[in-house]
Amino acid sequence: MESYDVVIVGTGPAGLGAAFELLESRPSFNILLIDKQRVSSGGLRNDCKMNFTWPIGFPLECWDEATGKHYLERVEAFLEPHFMEKRNIEIYRKRAEKIGVQLLDVRQSHLGTDGGFKLIKDLTARLKELGAAFSFGEEMLRVEPRSRVLITDKRELQYDSLIVAPGRGGFAFLQRLMEELGIKYRDNVVDIGVRIETTEEHYPIVSDYYDPKFLFPKKTRTFCTNSRAAYVVQERYGDEKQGYWYSINGHAWSHERPPNGLVNFAILKTITLTQPLASGQDYAQMLGHLAALLGGGRPIMQRIGDFRLGKRSFANSFTGDLYNFNPSLPSCTPGDISLCIPAKTMRAIWNAMKLLDTIVPGVMHPSTIMYYPEIKLYANRPVFIDENFQVLPGIYFIGDGAGTSRGITSAWASGMRAAHGIIRLSNN
Repeated sequence: MESYDVVIVGTGPAGLGAAFELLESRPSFNILLIDKQRVSSGGLRNDCKMNFTWPIGFPLECWDEATGKHYLERVEAFLEPHFMEKRNIEIYRKRAEKIGVQLLDVRQSHLGTDGGFKLIKDLTARLKELGAAFSFGEEMLRVEPRSRVLITDKRELQYDSLIVAPGRGGFAFLQRLMEELGIKYRDNVVDIGVRIETTEEHYPIVSDYYDPKFLFPKKTRTFCTNSRAAYVVQERYGDEKQGYWYSINGHAWSHERPPNGLVNFAILKTITLTQPLASGQDYAQMLGHLAALLGGGRPIMQRIGDFRLGKRSFANSFTGDLYNFNPSLPSCTPGDISLCIPAKTMRAIWNAMKLLDTIVPGVMHPSTIMYYPEIKLYANRPVFIDENFQVLPGIYFIGDGAGTSRGITSAWASGMRAAHGIIRLSNN
C-alpha cells in the first residue's frame, strides 16, 4: 500500500493552496493530490475572477477579521494579482445609497477562463517541481479514519493527514462522507436566483467596475459579473439515480479574446431554512428538478419584456425588434420562469432588478434575458474540532463545499490554514 504524509482530495484553489503551504514549510513531505476529473478543476477554471477585499468570500462563521485579513494578505503575496482599474465608483455609490442599496468597493483581478487555464498549468508545474504527485481521473470513495486509509476507485492509500477539498460541485459527496463518518454539520442555507444577460450598452457600469457587487434588501445581491467576451454556461448536478439537472453560471475570456458586447451576472437571494429544519441540498435539488421538468431537461430563459407582460417567451419570438441580441446559451428553453421559481424569491429578485435599473439605467431593457436556475450550495458547514478545519483526527475539510470559503481567494486561504494545522501537529 502506498503511503503519504498528506493526501489532498481536490485540485481547486483550496487544495492547491494547502499543497504549496505544506511543501514550502516542509519540503520533505510526501504529498499526493487526487481529482476525479481528468484535469485540475475548481474555481480557477471558470472565469478566474478573484477578490482581495475583506470580508468578500470569507464566511464570518469561520473567520474573524484579523485572521481573515492575515491570510488574505498571504494569498495576495503568493498569487501576485494584477488589479483591475475602477472609475466613477462614487457616482454609482451615491445613487445606490439614496435607495437603500450598498455598492461594495472590491479590489479585483480577472484572468478569464483562458487565463485561468494558464495559471493552473503554471501552479501544477510548480508543485511538481516541489515534489508533489498528482493523480487525475481518480475518485475518492470512502475513508477509514482509525487506520488512516483512503479508498479510491483505483487503490488504497495510507495517509498521516487527509485534506478533503471538493469545491461546490462536491457538495453532495461531502455530505455523504460526513454522514458516513458521523460528523455533524449544518445544511440549511442556499442561494437561489437568476442569471441576467444583457448588452454592455444597457449595463455600462462594467466599463468602470468589472464585477460590481450590489447588496439589496431582502438578502439579495449581485454576484459574478462577466463582460467583454462573456458567455452564460450550464453546469450539471444530480446523479443517475435521482436524475440530472442544470444550474446556470457565467464566465468570460481574457482581454486576448475579441469582445462580444454582452454582460452577464447573477442576482441571488440567500434563503435560510429554519423550522422545521430542512436540508438546503434537498431543497435545491427539488428546485433544480422542477426547472428541468418544465424546461424539457434544460434550464429556462425568458426575456424581461415577456416577463413584464406576464407571458412566456417562445423560440420564434426570442429575436427581432427590441429583442436585439441572441442568447449566449441558446440551448436553454424559452419559457416562463415564474412557474418554477418560488414566488417570494422572485419578488425579492424583481425588486432588486428595479432598484438596479435606477442605479444603472438600462438593465431592465425588454431584451434583457433571465436564465433560471442559478443555485449556489454553500450549506455544508461541518462541526470543526479545531481552528484549522479539522473534523476528525488527521482529517480536514476545506473550501467552498465545506463552507469555509466562498470564492478563489478565501478557498486558497482555507487551504493554507489547514496546512498550518498539519504543520503544527507535525512539530509535536
